[in-house]
Amino acid sequence: MATIITMPRLSDTMTEGTVATWLKKVGDKISEGDILAEIETDKATMEFESFNEGTLLHIGIPEGETAPVDSLLAIIGNEGEDISALLAGKPTTATPAETAPVATEATEAKKEESAAPAAVTSLPKGVVVVTMPRLSDTMTEGTVATWLKKVGDTVAEGDILAEIETDKATMEFESFNEGTLLYIGIQEGNTAPVDSLLAIIGPAGTDISGIAENYTTGGAPQAASVATEETKAVTAEKAAEPVETVSSDGKRILASPLAKKIASEKGIQLTQVKGSGENGRITKNDVENFTPQTAAAPTATTTAPAKAETAAAPKVFVPAGEVFTEEIKNSQMRKIIAKRLAESLFTAPHYNLVIEVTMDEAMKSRAIINSVPDTKVSFNDMVIKACAIALKKHPKINSQWREDAIIINHHVNIGVAVAVEDGLVVPVLRFTDAMSLSQIGGNVRDLAGRAKNKKLLPTEMEGSTFTVSNLGMFGITEFNSIINQPNSAILSVGAIVEKPVVKDGQIVVGNTMMLSLACDHRTIDGATGAQFLQTLKQYIENPVTMLA
Repeated sequence: MATIITMPRLSDTMTEGTVATWLKKVGDKISEGDILAEIETDKATMEFESFNEGTLLHIGIPEGETAPVDSLLAIIGNEGEDISALLAGKPTTATPAETAPVATEATEAKKEESAAPAAVTSLPKGVVVVTMPRLSDTMTEGTVATWLKKVGDTVAEGDILAEIETDKATMEFESFNEGTLLYIGIQEGNTAPVDSLLAIIGPAGTDISGIAENYTTGGAPQAASVATEETKAVTAEKAAEPVETVSSDGKRILASPLAKKIASEKGIQLTQVKGSGENGRITKNDVENFTPQTAAAPTATTTAPAKAETAAAPKVFVPAGEVFTEEIKNSQMRKIIAKRLAESLFTAPHYNLVIEVTMDEAMKSRAIINSVPDTKVSFNDMVIKACAIALKKHPKINSQWREDAIIINHHVNIGVAVAVEDGLVVPVLRFTDAMSLSQIGGNVRDLAGRAKNKKLLPTEMEGSTFTVSNLGMFGITEFNSIINQPNSAILSVGAIVEKPVVKDGQIVVGNTMMLSLACDHRTIDGATGAQFLQTLKQYIENPVTMLA
C-alpha cells in the first residue's frame, strides 16, 4: 500500500521548503525513523525523518528545488508496486494521506468516474491556481479588500493582484506568475481561509471550466463552477473596475471601490486626493493618509456623477427616546484579537503584581537627555530600556510555556503595544538590551507610525519575548493587561501623577507611576515576578544605573 509523503511544515511560519539534500534515492529501503532528506525552511535546515517503512518509489521534489508545504515530496510503498495512478492524479499540492491504496481503489474510482463529474487532477498547460496566501504567522483566513486586476487583464510577474486584509494589517499581494487573469474566486469584501482558491492565471482564452468547481481546501469546495458563475463573474468584473470621477478641469480620476467607500465615509473629495497607484489611481492608503488642505475647495462646477461620488454620507439623526443600534462588521484584526486574547486569558492562569515607582530622578534625567540636539526620549523608552536590562537579570520572566518544557529566552525582544484604528498591534524591538535609549526611541516612533498606517511587515510583529503596554498618555493611572502569548508576562505602564509623598519623614510633592506586571503562573512564581519588579523599580528610579 503506497503512502504519499508531503512537504512537512517544520516551523510555525513555514509556507514552503527547499530540499537541500536527499539522503535516500529511489529504490532504497526505508525504515521508520530513517532520515529521508535535509529540508531548508524559513528558519533553518532540518533533517526530515520517515514515519513509514517500505521502498522509496518516487521523489517528487528534486534537490535544490522549492515547493509549498503539503506538495508531493515522495511516495513510499512495496517494492515493485504500481504507483502510476497516484502520479497520474497528482495535484499541484498533494493532499496529505497516511495511506493511499492504489490497485483496488483505483479500479473502483474509474467505475465511479462514469457516474460522477471528473475531478481536476491536472491543470492545462500554463495555468496556475493562486490561493489565499498566509501573510502572517497567525493568519488563518483573509479578506480581499480590493482587486487591482480584473478578469481579462494581463498580469506580469510582480504586479499587485489585490490588497488582502489579514489579522494584522492590509497588505499588497503580488503575482509570482504571468499570464491573463482568467478567474476570480474571492470577491471584494469576502473572507476565506488560507489556501482557498483566490484566482486562476493562464494563457488568454484557456478553457478553465471545471477547475474552480473541483478545487478544494481540506476537502471542502471553495468556489462554484466557472460555467454557473459566468454571470456573477461579469458582475464582479464591473464592480472591480476603478471608479471614475471628474475633476474641475474635466479630467477623469480613477479610484478603487474601497477608496471610494472610505472617502464617502470620511467626507473626503477624491478630486483633492493624489493617487499613488497605476496611472494615478487612488488607493485605500491614499485616502486613509490624506490630510485636507486649508485652502478652500475648488469652486468650479463638476458634473452630477462627480458630486454624488464625493458627497459625504449624512449623519444619522436619532430622536430622543428611540432605540438605535449600529452593526459594524468585525475586521480580520478584530477577530484575531478576540481569539488570541480569549485563548490567553482562559488557558494561562494570570495574576498581577503592582508596584509604585518614584519618577523624580527619571524626569530630571529625561530633561538632560533631550537637551542634546536631535535627541528625543520618552518615559516609555526609559521603561522599555529598564525592562530589557532587568530581563537579563531575571530570565525566567523572559520565558514561554510548552506542555513538555519551559523555554527560557536569553535574547530580549520586547513587543510594544500600539493602538491602531482597527485594534491593537505589537511591533517588536529585536535585541532590545543592546539598544541605547535614543535607538529605542527612534525605533518605537518608526514602528508605531508605520503600524498606524498599516505598513508593518508581518516579520516585524513576530518573535517577542516580553511586552510593554502604556496607557499613561491617556491619563490611566493603573490597569492590568492580558498576556501576549507566547510571552509569560506583560507590563502595564500608567500615567505619572504628581501627589504628596513622604520623603525623609517629610510630606513633599513628588511624582510617581504605577507599574502592573501580569504573569503566567505556569512559568513565573509570585516571588520571581516580585524580584523582577524590584529590579525594574531600581533602574527607573535611578536611570544612571542603566548605563553601568
